[in-house]
Amino acid sequence: MTATDPALTALAQGWCALSLLHGRIEVHIERALQARHDLSVREYSLLDVLSRQHDDEGGHLQMKQVADAVVLSQSATTRLVTRLEDRGLLERYLCPTDRRGIYTNVTEAGLKLLDEARPTNDGALREALDEAAKNPELAPLVRVVESLKAPAAA
Repeated sequence: MTATDPALTALAQGWCALSLLHGRIEVHIERALQARHDLSVREYSLLDVLSRQHDDEGGHLQMKQVADAVVLSQSATTRLVTRLEDRGLLERYLCPTDRRGIYTNVTEAGLKLLDEARPTNDGALREALDEAAKNPELAPLVRVVESLKAPAAA
């Protein structure tokens, strides 16, 4: 294959379209969350991921798992946790069975803010997808996104 191979060109164009769709969606959601709730997309995502933890076996996520879920490095995730902890939206505590482990939970204030922000997030996502669907290059990707089902809980 050469750099001008049509298969590579099509692949690159597909990747560019996917990247464009992602960027447009993220910017639209970011603006809505910031304007209405003083939350970034990453902050919302972190609150959402951590709110789904539970006290049963394997219910609390390690920082690496949290970082993977919000698509950030561990150090960036730790900084994000600290910022939300400083705002009173998260709290950290030692793992009761392994004193080396630190868990992070969403506080009542964090859960309240997440509940308030969820309709904004969902509405902004719908708006961004509807707008992207008007673009012939992005419309097929929008259809794929709309057809995806949430993965079954592990």
